[in-house]
Amino acid sequence: MYRSHTCGELRATHINTEVTLSGWVQGVRDKGFMIYVDLRDRYGITQLYFDEERSVKELMDKARKLGREFVIQVKGTVVERASKNPNIPTGGVEVLVKELTLLNASLVPPFTIEDDTDGGDDLRMKFRYIDIRRNPVKDSLIFRHKVAQAVRNYLSEEGFIEVETPYLIKSTPEGARDFVVPSRMNEGQFYALPQSPQTFKQLLMVGGMDKYFQIVKCFRDEDLRADRQPEFTQIDCEMAFVEQEDILNTFEGLTKHLIKETHGIEVNKFPRMTFDDAMRLYGNDKPDIRFGMQFGELNEVAQHKDFNVFNSAELVVGIAVPGANSYTRKEIDKLIDWVKRPQIGALGMVYCRYNEDGSFKSSVDKFYSQEDLAKWAEVTGAKPGDLICVLSGDTNKVRAQLSALRMELAERLGLRKPNEFAPLWVIDFPLLEWDEETERYHAMHHPFTSPKPGQLALLDSNPGNVKANAYDLVLNGNEIGGGSIRIHDKATQAIMLRHLGFTDEEARAQFGFLMDAFEYGAPPHGGIAFGLDRLVSILGGQETIRDFIAFPKNNSGRDVMIDAPAVIDKEQLKELHLKLDLES
Repeated sequence: MYRSHTCGELRATHINTEVTLSGWVQGVRDKGFMIYVDLRDRYGITQLYFDEERSVKELMDKARKLGREFVIQVKGTVVERASKNPNIPTGGVEVLVKELTLLNASLVPPFTIEDDTDGGDDLRMKFRYIDIRRNPVKDSLIFRHKVAQAVRNYLSEEGFIEVETPYLIKSTPEGARDFVVPSRMNEGQFYALPQSPQTFKQLLMVGGMDKYFQIVKCFRDEDLRADRQPEFTQIDCEMAFVEQEDILNTFEGLTKHLIKETHGIEVNKFPRMTFDDAMRLYGNDKPDIRFGMQFGELNEVAQHKDFNVFNSAELVVGIAVPGANSYTRKEIDKLIDWVKRPQIGALGMVYCRYNEDGSFKSSVDKFYSQEDLAKWAEVTGAKPGDLICVLSGDTNKVRAQLSALRMELAERLGLRKPNEFAPLWVIDFPLLEWDEETERYHAMHHPFTSPKPGQLALLDSNPGNVKANAYDLVLNGNEIGGGSIRIHDKATQAIMLRHLGFTDEEARAQFGFLMDAFEYGAPPHGGIAFGLDRLVSILGGQETIRDFIAFPKNNSGRDVMIDAPAVIDKEQLKELHLKLDLES
């Protein structure tokens, strides 16, 4: 038996108990006639005590040779600690060691195993197995486990069945790039790793499974960001005989349950906002509604006043920043420089101070009267003491720019509180979006999304105006889940694929199996998929997902710990019928 107790378990009730502990050496303090060792495992830290009066010399010598991260086993007696540590649960006791066994020595770790470490991101990624010993990473992985368990328990109680779907599937041209896997036994042919189990879960509905879920790995070969990895985990769900309202109610319940389980907070409001309103009021389709600063469109009150910057713009739009009239001119200039950065791309920013006495002072006073500026305040909802920030330009670009500014200001003003949760459903997305590069429409969600009832005929006359029977669940400015009511009949699916540019032959080759299944009694169905990595990070009070993934990739999609991706042996290439021109 390597241990009778964990390092986070011992309390005053264990005094005079003989115990066996195993773990890693956090630190050694040699006082000469006594030695203290902090022993750590994933449950906590226990102080070990070696006393010259009560310990033999050989034991003291062994203790002095211990280094950081050595793996040891000790046997001894729990005693009351003379100098108690109120900051840890085991701080009232220590173990007087009688036996010490070295289980494994350790090199000096490349960074300190502390909450605030001296290791940078790249170093900690390379030695991730050591980084996991640190409390912030360890606790994040345990938190992820608890969220996943809460998901499984909730959905199981709601009658959902967990079903595994294949990882080796067929590549499809729609959506992000696939990771492809060459087949050794089928020369010149390839599997793809799934971007989602979409078609399989629809087939499960045809198969009568009724309520399906899966916590599943998915893969997309796309550019990476802090909240995106080439492999990620989804909570994938599908239900038969449902309409949109059924889906929204079910997964509101799941979200409430998770927030209650992880934070003890009751969330009852799940407002609904159309895609068009989200873009108009917040400039993006995943707005953070924990704070205000809604957009005010100023075309009617700001154009035709001899200020050509506004007159030539497709959209003039502003926000009222609460209490920011206190910003100095230098601070405002820095804000203007911020929006002019290449990442944001604005050409400049007009501002207007709303003074406490009700007067206005703007950067364009030459063109606008006090009455004009009062209308700006009315449209943006500004109050005395606020600062009105105004951008102008092409509608889509300027909305994105102001949205970025709104989020940056909220961050600076402390309005994005991690322990405050504001969920929101965004509904009525466009079914299709125009791609300037390919000069054709693409599915905004995926090709199996149903149009809103009664809008199918619009695909021929006005495809850009067709709304999807789709919905996204947003939490604190992040999309945590998205789904739709699916097409469930062959004729409608054929029409959809035709509008996405597929010939009948291409549609048959890519999706013939699904369209055939629709002819064997496919029920109406719909579903949703949550991004587990992102959901866990937001519930954990963060917006980057890496610390909630045991072995994440870096921004180049590399695993720097195992050095992957890597070249493979020439014999393997030959077996896979692949030839690489390595010289070029």
